[in-house]
Amino acid sequence: MSEAARAIAALRAGQAIAVGSLIVASVETAADELLGAAPPAPLLLSGGRARALGLSNQREAASGERPTLLRRPPWLTPAKSRTLVDPAQDFSRIAEGPLDTAEPEDIEAALAALGLARLAGLLPALWLLPAGAAVTLDTADAVAATRARTVTLAARAALPIEGLDAEVQICAFRAVEDGSEHVALLVGAPGGKPPLVRLHSECLTGDVFGSLKCDCGPQLRAAVRLMAADGGGILLYLRQEGRGIGLVNKIRAYALQDRGLDTVEANLRIGFADDERDFALAAAMLRALGHRGVRLLTNNPAKLAGLEAEGIRATRVPHRLPANPHNAHYLAVKALKSGHLA
Repeated sequence: MSEAARAIAALRAGQAIAVGSLIVASVETAADELLGAAPPAPLLLSGGRARALGLSNQREAASGERPTLLRRPPWLTPAKSRTLVDPAQDFSRIAEGPLDTAEPEDIEAALAALGLARLAGLLPALWLLPAGAAVTLDTADAVAATRARTVTLAARAALPIEGLDAEVQICAFRAVEDGSEHVALLVGAPGGKPPLVRLHSECLTGDVFGSLKCDCGPQLRAAVRLMAADGGGILLYLRQEGRGIGLVNKIRAYALQDRGLDTVEANLRIGFADDERDFALAAAMLRALGHRGVRLLTNNPAKLAGLEAEGIRATRVPHRLPANPHNAHYLAVKALKSGHLA
C-alpha cells in the first residue's frame, strides 16, 4: 500500500496524518480524544465550504481554491464544530459567533490535506492538531495522490454480459499514486480504427439501483450496446462517484437538492468544486491498453479536454439519452452551468 493510500485510510479511520508541516485529522471521523488539551484545535476548511458559511469574506485573499483556517473559540465544541461543517445543518442551524478566520501558513500542504479528505470521501474539514503520532506524507506525494496519473494493469479476465452478443474482457487497474482501483471493459475488437470509448464515472445509485435522478445508468448500458454494434470499444469505469466527491458526499448533495439546490449548487455548498474529477487517470488507462486516439462517447467537453491534455486524440461522438421527469432539470443544469453539449 502506498503512503498516500495509508493516509487516506487513516483519515477514514479517524486517525491523524502529517502532510508537510501540518498534522490533521477529519472533523467527521476523529474522536474527541484525539484533539488533546487546550487551546482548542483550529479547523481547516476548504475555501468553498468557508464561502458557503459566509466566512471567506473576512479575508481579502479568499477564493474557492484557497483554504481557510478557523480559530476555534472555547464555545465552539467538537460537537458544534461537526454541526458547523455539515451542510445538512445549514438551513436549520442557529448562527453563533463571532468566528475568527485566517489563512493557513502552509497553503500547499493545506490544499493537499483537503484533497486527501476528498479522496477519502469525507467532508472538506480537518482538525489542525499539535505534534504527535501520525501517518506521515510528503506534501508533493499528497498532491500527486489527488491527481493520479500512473496505473498498473493488475488483472484481466473474460466477462460474459447478459444481453450482449459480443466477447467482453474486464481489465482491473490500480492507480499507483493513491491505490484506487478502476476497470476497463473491452467490448469486441475495434478492427484497426480508433475505438469507441466511454469514460464512465461510477454511479452506484444510477448504475446499480436504477435511480431516475440522473442519466448515468442508461448512458452506461447504451454505451456498451453501441460498442458491440460498432464492432468494438472500451468502457472505462472510473471510481469517481459523485463527480469525484465520493458516495457519502453525493448523498449529502442529494439531500440538499431535496431542499431546492441544483447539482452544482449542492456540490459547492458541501465545499467542493462543481466537478472534482481528473481524466488524466483515464488517459493513463488508455495508454496502458495501447490506444492514443479514440472516438469518445460524451456530451462533456471537459472529458475531451482532459484526454487531449494528456496526449490522447479524441473525436467526440454525441451520447445523449431522453430525459425523464426526475432528471430533466439535472440535465438542463449540466448544459447551462457545466457546459455539456447537446
